[in-house]
Amino acid sequence: MRSANAVEELTRQLEQRLGADRVSRQDAQAYSDAVTLWNGAVTARPALVVRPRSSAEVATTVTAARESGAAVSVRGGGHDWAGRALRDGGVVIDLSAMREVRIAQDVAIAEGGSLAGDVVAAAAQHGANVATGTAGLVGMAGLTLGGGYGLLLGTAGLAADNLLGAEVVLADGRLVSTDEDPELLWALRGGGGNFGVVTQLRIRTHADRGLVGGMVLFPWNEAETVLARYSELIEGAPDGLTVLLELSVVPEIGPCLLAVPVWSGERQGADAALADVGKLGTPINTAVGPATQRDLLAQFDQAVPTGMHWDLRTRTIATLTPDIIDLLVGFAAARPGPGAGIGLRPFHGAATRVGADDTAFGLRTRHVVVEISAGRQADEEASAYRGWADEVRTALEPHALPGGYPNFLLPDQHDQVAHAYGAHAPRLLAAKKRYDPEHVFTATPLPGVP
Repeated sequence: MRSANAVEELTRQLEQRLGADRVSRQDAQAYSDAVTLWNGAVTARPALVVRPRSSAEVATTVTAARESGAAVSVRGGGHDWAGRALRDGGVVIDLSAMREVRIAQDVAIAEGGSLAGDVVAAAAQHGANVATGTAGLVGMAGLTLGGGYGLLLGTAGLAADNLLGAEVVLADGRLVSTDEDPELLWALRGGGGNFGVVTQLRIRTHADRGLVGGMVLFPWNEAETVLARYSELIEGAPDGLTVLLELSVVPEIGPCLLAVPVWSGERQGADAALADVGKLGTPINTAVGPATQRDLLAQFDQAVPTGMHWDLRTRTIATLTPDIIDLLVGFAAARPGPGAGIGLRPFHGAATRVGADDTAFGLRTRHVVVEISAGRQADEEASAYRGWADEVRTALEPHALPGGYPNFLLPDQHDQVAHAYGAHAPRLLAAKKRYDPEHVFTATPLPGVP
């Protein structure tokens, strides 16, 4: 913000319009809570945090902030690893007071600050599941707008594929519905939160047929074999089986491969499909059985607690070739510390049958997202972890498809950003010009947008 006087004036205006309890500066506990993100490495400090409780209050905040010349950012679940929820000297619209979720027939109607776990819990009360990401503490809006690879991908598709509608506060303060603007809905389904503040989402739910899932650990000395068999497994996997794989370090075990299988198809097919997962290698620990979606997401929340420092990178590959397997095993063995790992997220089934141009999401053919995660404690040297993540990303480039998963990209990764949305980039840029011509909102990076 331009000056201390501008901060004072904006604070006064917002307190008058919304109430003093909605506005916090740096000496308030609510401020501290809002600027504490999942990624403890984020250090940006905004001038104000505003906690609206309705779409109208969001609109008031956007309008007042823009009139004052302040930068605006949006905090949903606070899980954005790149820190885009905070902007130095700006105004944070903290949606944490807007987490109500209700179910109407087969649709979840969720406020913009809802976490994935909130939506899952509400749906479960009606015998339903929801396409989410892999963790329950992630904001539902953020993961959905960027794509949302999750545990039900084979039968339910991406989280973005299940977005039926939204209410959005645009940069000019107008509250609009995608019911009257299908182009805005198209852009939100994979184009990120680059077009406004999403204050409500309408999300398709899916009948819970009885999930079966958990984890299977394999020894590190079988890494090449497990990955080769995993490649074969996911190439021919039925829709009902989604299997994530982590090259990780597990406490009391050490380096290992962690398979996370989830069966979401008809119950009678579960046993045979999950038995194939156990044949990837020689299991050293197996914990697979009937599960709730909430429990499956909780596994990831426990594994990646808030406060660690993170750098993430991504590449997309068509399939796990022997060369890629050798590369991944070598880099995982050379990790700088136990918090550094490599995850594999297959794209298959229902997600591949959505029309290529039906959403802004860029790649609808079978592929595997490689998630390169460098997590460290606050007192560990950042450069070793960041350097390792960059080396893995660079080494994968000759083997990778163009682009990458937008939720894991940084704006300066121009080579990947340019292709991250496939053929949809021009249409997305036109949408950006239409809905947010002054670039007020910043979310997943768009080609050529600062």
